[in-house]
Amino acid sequence: MQIADPFTNPTIVAGYEAWYETSGRRADRLEKALLKRLLAGFSRAHTLLEVGCGTGHFTRWFGEQGLQARGLDLSLPMLAEAVRLGSPPCVLGDALALPFRAGAFDLVALITTLEFVTDPVQALSEATRVARHGLILGVLNRQSLLAWRRKRSGEALWQEARFFSPAELVRLVQQAAAGKQVKVVWRTTLWPVWPGKLPLPWGGFIGMAVSMVEPTEKSSRSRPRVRKSARGRASEQAFSGES
Repeated sequence: MQIADPFTNPTIVAGYEAWYETSGRRADRLEKALLKRLLAGFSRAHTLLEVGCGTGHFTRWFGEQGLQARGLDLSLPMLAEAVRLGSPPCVLGDALALPFRAGAFDLVALITTLEFVTDPVQALSEATRVARHGLILGVLNRQSLLAWRRKRSGEALWQEARFFSPAELVRLVQQAAAGKQVKVVWRTTLWPVWPGKLPLPWGGFIGMAVSMVEPTEKSSRSRPRVRKSARGRASEQAFSGES
């Protein structure tokens, strides 16, 4: 089951959306800028499922990008708020057992969702099963100052969260791929002073695009490739889930 307790707390539910309009305004702007850049790599995508949609904040934004978006969440109070705010259709469901057939959506997005599931690999496995073209992931970075501050904030929401580094997230994707060949691209944002996005592993928010490699591309990607940034940090990888 998804870790749902923090998201049934009326205080958290009531304040969740308001955060984006107040102290979270900068984070919202920078996260969406990074996600928009990653979405540009999926020009053929028309439909998207957001798993762990909460109040539908990002589900609505994905719809504004021209996608036919739907949401899924395990928290009834969050879904009620999503409906109240006029989100696209959102359904009750578990990230670990998505109630959709294989390949039902072009893309599956998990934005600050993996931090709150008991089995991230299973959640990613279900996402890759349901997605035709790929995944869009947004995860708080364990190696960042932001994650350190959140864990020490004392807020119930962040005490339940489990953060990941970019390298750890890539490994989770690789495990979940289960034989599928995928291409991974990531950047981080929410730097304390820098307003942009960089292929370095210390920004507060990791944006990651996981593309399913078409069968015709597999021959040219038969061996793992890594393109490194100027500082030698891997920011783009292609690999088989069996490696």
